[in-house]
Amino acid sequence: MSNIIVLPLIVPVITAILLVFMRENVLLQRIITLLTLVFVTIISIVLLMEIQVQGVMRIDFSGWLPPFGISFVADSFAVLLVLVANIVAAICLLYAIFTIGERYEKMYFYSFALLMIAGVNGSFLTGDIFNLFVCFEVMLLASYALIALGGEKVQLREALKYVLINIVASWIFLVALAFLYGTVGTLNMAHISVRVMETGNDPLITTVALIFLIVFSLKAGLLLFFWLPGSYSVPPTAIAALFAALLTKVGIYALVRTFTLLFTNNTEVTHTVLGVMAGLTIIAGCMGALAGRDVRTIASYNVLIGVGFIVAGLAIGTESALQGVTYYLMHDMVAKAMLFLAVGMMIYLTGETVIDKMSGLIRNYPVFGWMFFIVMCSLAGIPPLSGFLGKVLIGQGAIEGGNFVLLGLGFLSSLVVLYSLLRIFLSSFFGETIISLEDEKPLPRRVELPVILLALCTIALGIGAEWISPYITDAAETLHTPSIYIDAVLDGAKWQGEVNE
Repeated sequence: MSNIIVLPLIVPVITAILLVFMRENVLLQRIITLLTLVFVTIISIVLLMEIQVQGVMRIDFSGWLPPFGISFVADSFAVLLVLVANIVAAICLLYAIFTIGERYEKMYFYSFALLMIAGVNGSFLTGDIFNLFVCFEVMLLASYALIALGGEKVQLREALKYVLINIVASWIFLVALAFLYGTVGTLNMAHISVRVMETGNDPLITTVALIFLIVFSLKAGLLLFFWLPGSYSVPPTAIAALFAALLTKVGIYALVRTFTLLFTNNTEVTHTVLGVMAGLTIIAGCMGALAGRDVRTIASYNVLIGVGFIVAGLAIGTESALQGVTYYLMHDMVAKAMLFLAVGMMIYLTGETVIDKMSGLIRNYPVFGWMFFIVMCSLAGIPPLSGFLGKVLIGQGAIEGGNFVLLGLGFLSSLVVLYSLLRIFLSSFFGETIISLEDEKPLPRRVELPVILLALCTIALGIGAEWISPYITDAAETLHTPSIYIDAVLDGAKWQGEVNE
């Protein structure tokens, strides 16, 4: 059964390669792509259920046992993210099928999208920090192609900035890996954790931890986010939705895994820095969302608010907060994809990007208007939608840990999110319509379908919280108690005893 852990990485990669040879057969590309993501989703569900029976699972490649070989590790936290990521990716690609056009599809769009998703899945499942770097690069290389797909001048400008920033971040990542390997002599995450615990509060280890913090902050958009608003504004809508849903979440995942498993000795320093950066990101995101007049800019700064809020939960570090982090990560994938699809549809229907130049959309497109209302309520954390429980759990953790500043910033950000999106809703959807009957563009039900599916997902995550709760609790327990992960990877206390000797 453990062999299926590698399928969420391998299957999309193989499919992406096969699709290269089907360039002219667009219909076949669409069908195979969707079937691939459905298959990975089913595999993720099977894995998640199996973890509840067996505990944390792993696969060792070529028979080399940890820490000497390459391992993939499936715990509830990683598999929940793989599951939601592939559901969201399938819905975004369904939207692409209806809207992006054959010109893009014949530019190997589906191959690049599947390679990016493979990198995302691999990043979530790898148990080796060097392979985390490799999976990051697979994801980023595909995203470089996707952001420039079509070759528009503004795309190439933003793509250049995006590529340069990520190349610098990857170089710093390699430097951090070299320092880490030179200090602890291993790259297996569980083994790194054991070695770091043995060294105690070593200043060099703390320095390496802070270097990793800079790397993953660049990739997550935590404080170092200057590249994000432009990069998420220029690609076609389906690609922007994929980026908003997945890319920053991989950076956040890396931060969570790093600072709950690898570097747990000197939390007074690392978690304080995380808390400060999270607070500043929330403030900056709120300022950008309040000041923005362009719907894409407002949506991009809402991504940053979400990043800051999730990392605030990590900085708080209690088990309740980590439950909130897990749940809110799942919610944020769904809600941000839905927000970017909705924003893209608004721009398509009106030909405008500034909210003051749109009005009365709900009269022409009532279903779409109420879908925007749902995503607004979800992101603001209004029950029973998915944003509510994650905010409550992180807030509970903040109260337990006495982190009242982060608590205040987090819930103030909810008001800002509500205000910024309500401003779009009232200005763009209500009032006198600017679209005459002659100029009204058709909005087929099939184009609305992906947004409706994401709305159903955010409702299901909220209403089905009780059903999801055991998996969230198990994920948070594994994060809060690293020995669970370590024992599963290093074969328990016997291995740890050998290491200590």
